[in-house]
Amino acid sequence: MTATSDLTASNASSDSDLYVSWADYYQAIENLAIAIHESGWQFNQIVCLAKGGLRIGDILCRISGQPLAILSTSSYGGEGNRTRGAITFSRDLSMTTTNLGTHVLLVDDLVDSGQSLQRSIRWLEHRYGFYIDDIKTAVIWYKKCSVIKPDYYVSYLETNPWIHQPFEKYEEMTIDTLAQAKTSQV
Repeated sequence: MTATSDLTASNASSDSDLYVSWADYYQAIENLAIAIHESGWQFNQIVCLAKGGLRIGDILCRISGQPLAILSTSSYGGEGNRTRGAITFSRDLSMTTTNLGTHVLLVDDLVDSGQSLQRSIRWLEHRYGFYIDDIKTAVIWYKKCSVIKPDYYVSYLETNPWIHQPFEKYEEMTIDTLAQAKTSQV
């Protein structure tokens, strides 16, 4: 199920870049929440992939009232965090409930190659499968090149743009450069 969004090629400076403002980012999360709600599917657990799915998972948790668990993953590194590498998973989920819910909504910001989302499903089934009856996936951006189609998404991208999310500037920043910038503003 998809939701409509302005986060398409019209916001891109080229096929290789898509720039997203904070306002557009939060609107996309709200559109995703509405699409999930309107589908009628009832979930009782959210699992977000960190780092990209953290904000999405947090907001969905707040508006749905369902518990949030966090699965830390890493697949990008190098300059500007743009090089896709091997996927690394945390040892366990971080959660405040005793057990994982039976109907899991797995969220991330985007599905690019699809490997992270696909392997995260397998990880959950292997580690927590005895609790889980159903897993559905939700992302903001679904790229055509993905090997997996998410159950819910906001924008389908025919091309493979680099998505410049509003928090991307922090990838290149250190606490020293932030402190220096704040000091020079005074």
